[in-house]
Amino acid sequence: MLHPIAIALTAPWILLPAVALIRATHSRSLDDEPIDPSAPTPRVSIVIPARNEAHNIERCASSVLASTYPDLEVIVVDDHSTDDTGAIAARLARSDPRLRVITPPPLPPDWFGKQWACSTGASVATGSIIGFLDADTWQAPDLVPRVVLAMHSRAADLLSVAGRQELGSFWERVLQPHVFATFLQRYGGTESMNTSPRVSDKIANGQCLFVRRAAYDVIGGHASVRGKAAEDLALAQRFHAMGLGVFIVLGLDQLSTRMYTSLRELIDGWGKNVYAAGIDAMPGGAIGRAIFPLALLLPSISAMLPVVLLALSLAGVFGGAVLTWAIITTVANLVWWVAMYHSFELPVTWALLHPLGGALFFYIAFGALLRGRNVRWKGRDYRAA
Repeated sequence: MLHPIAIALTAPWILLPAVALIRATHSRSLDDEPIDPSAPTPRVSIVIPARNEAHNIERCASSVLASTYPDLEVIVVDDHSTDDTGAIAARLARSDPRLRVITPPPLPPDWFGKQWACSTGASVATGSIIGFLDADTWQAPDLVPRVVLAMHSRAADLLSVAGRQELGSFWERVLQPHVFATFLQRYGGTESMNTSPRVSDKIANGQCLFVRRAAYDVIGGHASVRGKAAEDLALAQRFHAMGLGVFIVLGLDQLSTRMYTSLRELIDGWGKNVYAAGIDAMPGGAIGRAIFPLALLLPSISAMLPVVLLALSLAGVFGGAVLTWAIITTVANLVWWVAMYHSFELPVTWALLHPLGGALFFYIAFGALLRGRNVRWKGRDYRAA
């Protein structure tokens, strides 16, 4: 027997993913920027903030130094690391004069560490374009040339690149697609963000973010977002609010990142950002902020609820209408997660674990809501502005 109301209530699980996938097709890539030997090559300074990144810094800095860009300087900011980050970077600097290592002054009380390190690096940079790259990234040799061309062709004052995510461990593969699927459903493809006039629709990827020095100085640099947990989103919004050009592009062949390698890092890393960053990206003013806690939890609830109700219905707890709804929404969820795991170039059988990913994301988001703007990261405690 069909249950029309139950069928009608499946619409969000069918329509919203379809809309997200359609919006995702409206994206542009650095591959659209052909290398032009006659194009201008302004000096580019690459700033790499690094705190306890001994396991990443050599791969990152070496890949930047392998760039084909002709006028490049690289600045590693060793943010008072307690591991061998500084020593490894110094060894690389001895073999390549384009690289230097600096240590920032002690962290002021109202600054996040990353912003302080980036600001310190920018203060000694000599390029008219400054690129901020996270230490857990790898860059292809043509990243910088293509970014400079893209900034020129788009008249961009801030341009960030969304690259490939490296997912090595079980928990990375379970959780990371959920996080990025949430971003996709909220923001859509790159052109949805690039063409939107709303400040709340502007976002950047702090793993790889380039700015024109003059515009960066006008908006106050990283000092203007020194208390923000997600400095990349805050910078993009500030640039846009000042009437400056803000763009994000794909660079799946030019950039890759392994953000976190363990369950503990995943929980701590996303727990740091998900509340303080999300509320700044919530449209709707005061009303949007009021409903933000529910909006933050909805993606994980939508992943878990169908399979939970399906199990309960099969056990005889609920009747036919609930079973009808649960079957349709579970199948719809599987189709969505098959598409997501395919986009991550992972076996689509991982889609079967989407309720587990939803549960973990719920745990992280709920914990972030309880902490509010209190953030702990890499041994430091902050209160986000």
